[in-house]
Amino acid sequence: MFLPSIVLDRGSSTPLHQQVGRQIARAIRDGVAAGSRLPSSRVMATMLGVSRNTVMTAYDDLVAAGLIRGRRGAGMLVAVRGSRAEASGEGGMLDPQRVLREAQYPARTLHIVDPDGAPLYLSFR
Repeated sequence: MFLPSIVLDRGSSTPLHQQVGRQIARAIRDGVAAGSRLPSSRVMATMLGVSRNTVMTAYDDLVAAGLIRGRRGAGMLVAVRGSRAEASGEGGMLDPQRVLREAQYPARTLHIVDPDGAPLYLSFR
């Protein structure tokens, strides 16, 4: 298990989820082995004394950046370096639709059309 050293500055104007995400990202870039498991969001939140939502937001940001992979409920792992750009053939460009699909966001949607013909999407969580 990969357990990064994280120090939070609660007096800073930088949001806590960004502080958490940046410090995990720095630790990953400093040479953490691909496939290393991160602590669950509950464990990390307890260790840092923050809400679980703070950790989940940081993890979501890291998934979007391609530094970790996985999904809620299944655990988060350090991603293989360069796998996003190589697998997608984008040379490092971010594909928002793929990121949302991989994050399973939103989990369930219903596509309907209003009387004027405009598409509407309802999300159920």
